[in-house]
Amino acid sequence: MTNITTLFWIISTCLAGGFLSLLFAFLFFKKSNINVVTNMVSLSVGTMLGAVFLEILPHALEQSTDSHDTMFIVLIGLLIFFTLEKLLIWRHCHGDHCETHSHEAQLKHKKGGSLLLIGDLSHNFIDGILIASAFLFEIQLGLVTALAIYAHQIPQEMGNISIFVHKGLKKNKAILLNVIANISMTAGAIITYVLIDSAGNILPVLLAFTASNLIYVAVSDLIPGLHKKTEIKESSMQIAMILIGVIIIYIFHLFLH
Repeated sequence: MTNITTLFWIISTCLAGGFLSLLFAFLFFKKSNINVVTNMVSLSVGTMLGAVFLEILPHALEQSTDSHDTMFIVLIGLLIFFTLEKLLIWRHCHGDHCETHSHEAQLKHKKGGSLLLIGDLSHNFIDGILIASAFLFEIQLGLVTALAIYAHQIPQEMGNISIFVHKGLKKNKAILLNVIANISMTAGAIITYVLIDSAGNILPVLLAFTASNLIYVAVSDLIPGLHKKTEIKESSMQIAMILIGVIIIYIFHLFLH
């Protein structure tokens, strides 16, 4: 694949994915209920973990000269994302009743909705780095990685819009802020594409870092929220949606290789 073709795939995927996630978030925001959001979050968990263990991590290990070093990078990545979350209160809320981004919590920090916007900008910028890294390895891995990332962006964007509206912003302004945050994803992807040639053989490191990001979001952020629903019917639906997410990635794995 030529460099121009790779860059085209990276930019197109970031822009299209960001647009679609905002579109679906807006549509679901108007008519959604908590069960719809929970199902989408469960699906996200399956796609993320499926992408990590079926695609991203195996490729990182194949390209690495030392599997122990690769797994060490995954561990370091998990600690880095934990630290970032602590510093930026970088929570991916999936509704307007978010404990971290509650009105009271924001007043305590005296930063209104700006803290949420900063966290979203940082999160999307890193997502852009991860998507670009995967595409630079191969187009198939890029598509699977983007799918996993965008699967959790719909409930995330819905939550962000809900929070901004809950704080008194008009819907149009709330959506505009999320558009700005999504642009940072494309910026992160382009910067990664430009700098990757001068960084040497860093792709295995970036793939391991990508794996740690998706594992952290799925296990630390999304799954704990699912555990709050303990009824058999709801739990069964969660498990089913997680399995569907894994199956989607597995089908991609079979047909893209």
